[in-house]
Amino acid sequence: MGELPDYPGDAERGALAARNELEHRLMELEIKAAYAEDLLETLNAQVARQQEVIATLVREIRRLREQQGRAGDDRPASLRDDLPPHY
Repeated sequence: MGELPDYPGDAERGALAARNELEHRLMELEIKAAYAEDLLETLNAQVARQQEVIATLVREIRRLREQQGRAGDDRPASLRDDLPPHY
């Protein structure tokens, strides 16, 4: 009782199955890479939009600080200082 005899075609079927498995794995990796690339593009666009918003807000803060500086000291330091006496 030794090894089972090799039948013609067994090696070819094994090689074909291994090749099919590799092709399937490669296809799965290509799909994952495509999703990752799409996600990266989406995130890059979102970051660019957020950067535009940040730049707009920074300009607005600078404008408000300049406006406040031009207003001088005639304005109260805090809104609480501007409350009527009955509060």
